[in-house]
Amino acid sequence: MTEWGVVGVIIALVGLGAVIVKPIVSLTRAITTLTCTVDSLRADMQELTTKNTESHARLWKHNDKQDEQLKNHEGRIVRLESKGE
Repeated sequence: MTEWGVVGVIIALVGLGAVIVKPIVSLTRAITTLTCTVDSLRADMQELTTKNTESHARLWKHNDKQDEQLKNHEGRIVRLESKGE
């Protein structure tokens, strides 16, 4: 093999390496970006779930308070109606 043959083989190997490495680097970059995005979404979902749970607890507490007020109101109406008879 001549010197130019060796140079040609080296150039071909470098080209082959570039063809193989470029997609791998692109894929690694894309996977890293997706991983960061998924981690961010996971944190946002956890925060949303926590806020949702707290909000439901407040709603149920307010609902229970209104139920007690309605029971009181109905009792007062019954007493007022029975006094009128």
